Amino acid sequence: MNEKYEEILEAVWTAAEQNKYSLAAIRKNCTIEFDESDLMYLEQKGMIVRSDDQILFSSEGRKQGEGIIRRHRLAEVLMTSILKLKSNEMEKIACQVEHYLQPEVEAAICTLLGHPEICPDGKPIPKGRCCERCLDVVDQAVVSLSQLKPGERGKVTYIKPGSHSNLHQLISFGLNPGVVVTMHRTSPVFCIKYEQTELALDEEIVKNIFVWRLAE
Repeated sequence: MNEKYEEILEAVWTAAEQNKYSLAAIRKNCTIEFDESDLMYLEQKGMIVRSDDQILFSSEGRKQGEGIIRRHRLAEVLMTSILKLKSNEMEKIACQVEHYLQPEVEAAICTLLGHPEICPDGKPIPKGRCCERCLDVVDQAVVSLSQLKPGERGKVTYIKPGSHSNLHQLISFGLNPGVVVTMHRTSPVFCIKYEQTELALDEEIVKNIFVWRLAE
């Protein structure tokens, strides 16, 4: 699912909350323009089912839509309660965050916020696994890769290189957000392992790679 299709699924969910299932209602709730080919793609992927003028979720589509809505509304709560952003700024950022929030970060944010049940405009937030398990401790954190000890693992969250050339080089090596890395050694140089690659990096680059520390 790319961002466009996720936006359409979000609109299907939002319209269904209003007990509306028509194409017109979904277009009204969608933040982007879409056409027949986009609906055909989602139908072929088993995300939606069309009957006359109604568009409904399949079981898999509902699962995907629920995740998108959950991330979006959790982001809204975070923006308003913690970052104190205005509503127009909140909505814009929440729309961006929903597409990139890693599951571990999503659970940590939900736990940090006390497993909120509604977003700022009163709409329900679908529950996640962390809510079902009643997690009340955020036991993982985003840290610089340089903070990992030999043998520790982390999932790359974002990269803040000293130069754009460093970023392109790391991407060419397959070191992208979502990749799980293991710190092999920290001296005399930093050496990490991921997938089928072993990479030696200088300290300045390692400090600008941020990972979600993974529990053993």
